[in-house]
Amino acid sequence: MRNAEYIAKWFLDRNAIDRAENVDVEGISNLKLQKLLYYAYGCYLALYGEKLFSDKLLAWKHGPVVESIYHMYKDNGSSSIPATPLDEALEVTENEKVVLEWVYNEFGQYTAWALRNMTHEEEPWKKTEQSEVIQDALIKTYFLEHYVTA
Repeated sequence: MRNAEYIAKWFLDRNAIDRAENVDVEGISNLKLQKLLYYAYGCYLALYGEKLFSDKLLAWKHGPVVESIYHMYKDNGSSSIPATPLDEALEVTENEKVVLEWVYNEFGQYTAWALRNMTHEEEPWKKTEQSEVIQDALIKTYFLEHYVTA
């Protein structure tokens, strides 16, 4: 199973490609990356009944967070995370690609703060105590009811 870092790099690479092609495309900050990871995890879990990555999602003050990714990019503050060239293209399965592309296109259009506000209205974050792990069952149920048609 992949870790969240791999999926985070996929989003950052995808965004770097878009930004190279269109100067109007916004970069991805740490806050926005956290929300993209959350939505990708939730959609994948709801669609396929499997985790997209092994890391846990925690209910932090500003919404769902993968702690290791937060610490990896926290020095960027609220600025866009600079793209880093990879030695080779990241490979994802067809199922992963479908979900990641959908999440990138659907949720990537929003600002980091708009995504933060969206997660604050959703049951998985609202029903989890701050700093606790958001349970997969709660995520899966919510995403089945609100984002995924099985």
